[in-house]
Amino acid sequence: MSSASLAFIGLGVMGFPMAGHLAAAGHEITVYNRSREKAEAWAGAHAGSVAATPREAAEGADIVFSCVGNDDDVRSVVYGDDGIFAGIRPGSVYVDHTTASADLARELYAEGRGRCVACIDAPVSGGQAGAENGVLTVMCGGDSEPFERARPAMTCYGRAVTLLGAPGNGQLTKMVNQIAIAGLLQGLSEALNMGLKAGLDMPLVLEVISKGAAGSWQMDNRGLTMIEDKFDFGFAVDWMRKDLAICLAESERNGARLPITAAIDQFYKHIQQEGGGRWDTSALIHLLRNT
Repeated sequence: MSSASLAFIGLGVMGFPMAGHLAAAGHEITVYNRSREKAEAWAGAHAGSVAATPREAAEGADIVFSCVGNDDDVRSVVYGDDGIFAGIRPGSVYVDHTTASADLARELYAEGRGRCVACIDAPVSGGQAGAENGVLTVMCGGDSEPFERARPAMTCYGRAVTLLGAPGNGQLTKMVNQIAIAGLLQGLSEALNMGLKAGLDMPLVLEVISKGAAGSWQMDNRGLTMIEDKFDFGFAVDWMRKDLAICLAESERNGARLPITAAIDQFYKHIQQEGGGRWDTSALIHLLRNT
């Protein structure tokens, strides 16, 4: 797409580099962050301006992006006199990259439609490294025309940007993603712990089995750190529990059975209780090795 006027709300570990990729592509960007210091730091590193409120950031923007913490955080930046919807102009597109509930995505879509604003739910996968390297997977729900308008901008930080259907489908797809990751990590943790208990040369074992059917991104990127008991990086346990709570709540509504996911959620709860809430999600092996 040609250079567009954009707004980005939320400059955490994901939003900061995502907004940076948009700036690097030549887009005019106004940013807002709850901590103004973070917004000022972003503006110091990239071309762009800082807004005092989400409303001010959204005014005049062709596309408004947000990436915050949870449903309540999204509502706090969208609604109210200083919210996005108070400033965004009719005909614009609002893209929410927060991992949140499908119910919220549908709520925003309906509210936006009443304001002639197209809303796209677009959670991402790939973690901080994916955001920094511009290789995120972006899972979108909403209407095709506004998606196509926003997609070129999203490709600045997403290597795969896909529309998956109706409003909320992006969030539902992210739930499927998180369920798969949680189960894979528990299986990998049990496998690596088994090898350690057996006295195997685990770096060599990982080199061998990663080339076969057991291979995965988690094995390639977390296997060695898991056997070294290193977890002070990556996607935090606190955030995974937030995501799994969304998955479990949705399963109660649609009747899907998630027995393994529910068990893993409790394993993560134990890690939090041990002070590991900010550890990487691969810390599941820590419980097996230390209990």
